[in-house]
Amino acid sequence: MQNIQSYHDAFLKHLEAFVQPKEPVTLYEPISYILQLGGKRLRPMLTLMTAEVFGCDYKKALNAALSVEVFHNFSLVHDDIMDDAPLRRGQETVHEKWDVNTGVLSGDAMLIMAYQLFENYESKTFQNLARLFSETALEVCEGQQYDVDFETRDDVTIAEYLKMIEYKTAVLVGAAMKMGAIVADAAQDCQNLIYNFGKNLGIAFQLQDDYLDVFGDPETFGKQVGGDIIENKKTYLYLKALEFSNKEDRLQLEHLYGVSPSDPSEKIETVKQLFASSGSAEATKKEIENYTNKAFSVLDSIKISEENKDALKAFGNDLMNRNV
Repeated sequence: MQNIQSYHDAFLKHLEAFVQPKEPVTLYEPISYILQLGGKRLRPMLTLMTAEVFGCDYKKALNAALSVEVFHNFSLVHDDIMDDAPLRRGQETVHEKWDVNTGVLSGDAMLIMAYQLFENYESKTFQNLARLFSETALEVCEGQQYDVDFETRDDVTIAEYLKMIEYKTAVLVGAAMKMGAIVADAAQDCQNLIYNFGKNLGIAFQLQDDYLDVFGDPETFGKQVGGDIIENKKTYLYLKALEFSNKEDRLQLEHLYGVSPSDPSEKIETVKQLFASSGSAEATKKEIENYTNKAFSVLDSIKISEENKDALKAFGNDLMNRNV
């Protein structure tokens, strides 16, 4: 297998060729902007890695990997509009840099471009990739709607929250890996198992993202720290804090999630203290570890070399020890 940097470099080279200037500039410039803002490139690297794990030249999976990344960034452009988010990866969001209409239209174009990339594969592979992509894209939309709905609900459960992040985030990680397996023409059971590995890793990844949103370093996190608190999002941290807190702290937390002060700094700091003192922060870290271990246990059933299993585990461990 290649090292992670090799996958990363090969993908960036492929991406660079994809984002060449096109007309109309007002449609394509925002697309180039969001795709070149950086980010972890987690999903495309997993696609490339998975293809090679199953004995395929990873370069054959570059278009599938690019499709995943284009779709992911399309969803971010639209999510940022819905959340009225000012920052993405430490830079202005598309709708802030241009305007909302530009964000909507450029995002729409990205979704179409993501599908077009599958046309580079032969018929059977194209059909399997497109079918998985369609199922996944719809689930991501369902997850986003659950997320929006939860903002106005006071009875969200842990199970509902975990389902929401599974759909909004984790299924795309699973699909990214399964696409690599599809390009490699791996056996169906291997495709399904690597999907489950990715999905569990994706849930752990999102829980880690929730944790870093509150307790991360603003210099490295790239997004507005405390953004979920400002938006009153019922994250795992919030739901566990409600479960663990005494009546007085619970009432205070519910009150804070019902107000939107013009200066949210005091609200963010108070909520952080409640998350820490209630034991919610520690419980969230344990759940991150739990889903990471679930992912690793799936690897035991996949017919790949121990060396490749170790490489996937190392990638997962690096992901869970990140600060960005």
